[in-house]
Order: sequence, then structure tokens, then C-alpha cells
Amino acid sequence: MPELPEVETVARGLASRLVGRRMTRVRLNRADLRTPLPPGLAARLEGRRIERIGRRAKYLLFHIEGGAVMLAHLGMSGRLVIGSEDTAPGPHDHVVMGFEDGAVLRFNDARRFGLLDYVAAESELADHPRLKHLGPEPLGNGFSGPVLARLLARKATPIKAALLDQTVVAGLGNIYVSESLFWAGLSPRRLARTVQGERAEKLAGAIRSVLEKAIAAGGSSLRDYVQASGELGYFQHHWAVYGKEGEACPDCDCGRAIRRIVQSGRSTFYCAKRQR
Repeated sequence: MPELPEVETVARGLASRLVGRRMTRVRLNRADLRTPLPPGLAARLEGRRIERIGRRAKYLLFHIEGGAVMLAHLGMSGRLVIGSEDTAPGPHDHVVMGFEDGAVLRFNDARRFGLLDYVAAESELADHPRLKHLGPEPLGNGFSGPVLARLLARKATPIKAALLDQTVVAGLGNIYVSESLFWAGLSPRRLARTVQGERAEKLAGAIRSVLEKAIAAGGSSLRDYVQASGELGYFQHHWAVYGKEGEACPDCDCGRAIRRIVQSGRSTFYCAKRQR
């Protein structure tokens, strides 16, 4: 599933092409994705300009002329790709939006785990059921070592599981949690409540650094993720530990290989010597 860097990359790519453009045609090729599409969605969007495109956690936010907001989640296989009217339609192009300059935005989702939702006013976003319980944005000004320490103080779960909890920190997933813990020197087995003081400072800094580098690289492309232009991301070539089971640790001379363990059904990769 695309994580924060991939969604942020898509948001920036879409914004550079679509902000200020009017939607002249919206075609819904099915009535649902993971959930039913909002009633009358096409009629609500047609003729409106996109004023801004942003992100909250792993959700894309399309701010529409008149104050409405459309939420999009890519799920496991969703893609939002900009093409033209000449681009051949794909079998899984479930939502197609045409713009006044000839650009066409296609929501392609083979597995249909993505979703679209719509709120009539931006003021309703804070109480939206998919957003209201989210934790702080790790790239926001309000995220810091002390904030992270406070959020973790009562967590008796391993730190890896705590960071995957979207009510603790918004937008993190399996890849970037493993990478952040590596650069912070923290074992994924460590109890979350013990990450206080300097440890929390190092972890908050590592999370921010890893995310910023991943965004600069266009995210990580595994199976389905592409940027809004259709190009692949390439941060996967810079992973330190994720997917590196059996390879040498890239940042110490411990002579040990990267280990893989399973936590809550998810693979975790780490260096047992470097990370304590």
C-alpha cells in the first residue's frame, strides 16, 4: 500500500497539472470501489475548478471550487495518473475526469481497494470518520521528539507496532517504519513506552529524514505504485534494511546480516547489533 511519501508525491504531481483547471467531464465506470461512490459525485464535480490538492496521512484531498473536498485513497493497487484524451482507456479505469485543457485524470484500481469520498464543506474534514482519529503529521511543525515521546508513553506494544498505528503518527507504513527505526538505532522489538528523551528525539528526526528523502526520490515503487505522471519512484534503491534479509548491515561492521522477523503479521527488517 502506498505510504506517506508516495501519496505526497502523487499530490504534488497532480497539483502541478490540475490546480486551477475546471473539470468538464466526469465519468464513473462503476458504482463502487472499496465502498460505494458518493451519490451524484459526477454532477457535483463537473464544471468545478480544483483549487488545491493536499494530503492528510495516506489520503489525497482535492479542494474543489465552492468549498467542497473530495477524498481519495489509493488502497493496495490504485493509481491516479494524468494523461490526455488520446490515451487509450485501461480495463480498470473506474473514474475518469476530463479537464478544460485536455488533460484526463484516471483512477485505475485493479483490486478496487481504493476509495473516493466527498464532503460538502472543508470545515467537515476534521470530523470525517476516516480522518478524525489520525495522529500528527510527521512532516508537520507540530511533530517533535517530545510530542512523539508523549504519544508513546503509555504504549506497551513494540515500537514497530506503535508507529504503524495511525492514531499515533499519521501516514507511516511498513517500509518507512523499518527504515526509520534503523537510522534511529532502535530495535523494532523495543517497547514503545521506553522511547523517551534522546531516543524519541532521534526517532522523530529519523522519521522526518527518511520521509523527506523518499519524497525527493518520488517514493518507492514495488508492484503498482507510480507517480501522477506514470513514472516509477526510485527510493527502493536506497533502502537500508527493508527487503534486505541476509545482506550485510550498511552502516556498521558488525559482520551480521540483516534479519527479518514477523510482527503482527508484517515483515520487519533490522540489524540486531545496531538497533537496540
